[in-house]
This record gives sequence, C-alpha cells and structure tokens, in this order.
Amino acid sequence: MIKKERDSKFVIYQVLYIFVITVLALKGADLNLSRVVAKDEAVDLSVRDSLLALIDSLYAQGINFNIKIDPNVAVENVALKERLASLNEKVQDLTQKIKEIPPEERIPEKEEPAEEQTLMQLPISVSQTFIQNTWNKARNTGNVPTMIYDPKNMNTPIVTIPPGQEKTFDLTEQSEVIAKFGTREEKIKVLRNKPPEIKIERVTTKMSGSDIYVRDLQRITAFTVTIIDERPDQIKVTYNGPISVTGPVKDGKGNPVYNVSLNIAATENKFEEWLDRHGDLLEPDGRYKANFFFTAVDERSKDRVQIGDSFFFTDFSK
Repeated sequence: MIKKERDSKFVIYQVLYIFVITVLALKGADLNLSRVVAKDEAVDLSVRDSLLALIDSLYAQGINFNIKIDPNVAVENVALKERLASLNEKVQDLTQKIKEIPPEERIPEKEEPAEEQTLMQLPISVSQTFIQNTWNKARNTGNVPTMIYDPKNMNTPIVTIPPGQEKTFDLTEQSEVIAKFGTREEKIKVLRNKPPEIKIERVTTKMSGSDIYVRDLQRITAFTVTIIDERPDQIKVTYNGPISVTGPVKDGKGNPVYNVSLNIAATENKFEEWLDRHGDLLEPDGRYKANFFFTAVDERSKDRVQIGDSFFFTDFSK
C-alpha cells in the first residue's frame, strides 16, 4: 500500500514537472495559474528567461517534446491526463510548424563601395573657371564622358566632353551649370563677365617742363593704353582725338597694349590752323590741352567702357 502511494506521488510530481515545462514552452498561452509559492521563494525572472531561451534553442534543433503517461501506473488522474493530452497536441502542432519554417537566410554584409567610386571627384579641373557671355574651355580628366547642362534644359547638354579631351563651348547668362559624369552630377558656379578695364599710363617726361613742343610729342610714345579683360579677343577697341596709335601688342598677361603719340600737325602752318580752330583749349597756365579717348566694348555682353587723357604743349617747336 505504501509503495502504491509512493508511485502515485511520483506520477503526480512527474506530471506537474512536465506541465510546468509545457507551460513554459507555450509561452503566451492564456493560462490563469495561481501563485503556489511565496513571492520571495519564486523563480527569478532571469532564470525563467534563460530556460525559455534554452527551450527555443532545442526547438530550433528539431527536438520534439512529447508528453506521455506511463500506462503501468496504477493510479491516474483522468482530468489531468485529458488536459495534458490536449497540451501535448498543441506542442506537436507547434513542433511541426517550427520544422516547416525555413532557417533564416544569412543576410549578406553590406558591401562597401569601391574606394574609387566613393572618392570619385568632378573630372573637371578644380581650378576651372566658367564665365558668362563668352566662350569657355573644360578638360575631362576622368575616365567617363562628362556632360555640361544648363539647369533650365536638362534634356540637351551644352557640350559633351569625352574622357581625356578638352572642349570649348559658349555660355550666356547662366549663373551655374550642371556637370554629369557616371551616375553623379555636380553644380558649377558661373562667374559674371566683368566689364573691360582701360588703363592709360603716361610714359614720357616731356610734358613736365614749362616748354612743351608738339613736334617732340609727335615723335615719341607719350602714353600706353592697356585693355584688361578675361576675354580680350571679344573686345572691340576704338579711339578718337588728335592722336596716332600703334599696336596692339600683348603684355605678359595677354592683354593688348596700344602706343599713343600726339598727331596735330605735320608743319608749323598746320599747327597755326589747328590753333585757329581750337584756341579755346588754352589753359590758364599758358599751355594748350588736347584730349583723347579710348572706348572698349564687349561684343558679347555689350558692356561699354570709355576713358581718356590729355596732351599738354606750348608751341609747335623751338
């Protein structure tokens, strides 16, 4: 009799142990379990979480939990057996579902872009300057074609520059252009075309004395006139006044330079005739003054600049 009671207790303990394992395996099942031990004697949550992780790991490896009742046990709890049988079916269903779920595919690591793609720079020289209302040049130092677009018309490029080549193209009033190369594009600022500058320098000392003679000033260069512009080839230069002009010649920066001499009269009689026409040009200090002007017009931007200077003289010759 004592042995049967011991066997019954063993079965009950075994069933309760399996029941606890089953409840933990079915985490999330809505089971209302009363607290059977004091709170301070309950299993710590961290221990429970570790057990859950272990069970999940066993399921992932295909281990099946089957709950069986030993048929040789003499005393059985019928209600508990039915409850456990129902739970066992649920466990089997879950096990089957776990087997049917394919293992997660390993997510490949994101490949870092090639260094040359990450660091791909604008294949146009960083020192390149684009200017409005004039011709411009651009060299493609990359290994893919580069197209330059007006932002207002991205359908047709202003110019296409093959790798390693240089192209000349015209710009008008664009404040910026867009360079496209490969799958990238960059904005490039376009500078304003500044008006031309006229620089006049006196290069003689013969007008510094009290006696200044027309004949001397007609034999030498008295002034040089330099036209300064980013695109001097599109600057039209004109001048007026009693002067003789030679040139232009280019200075070290490529700017055109004109040499200016006085040209009033070849003889003294011609000089007297000139005085009759321009006698009002006599200065208070007794010198005559003859003005001249240079005009520079940018034929593309239409900017116009005019500047002048004066010759001073007292007589035709000694």
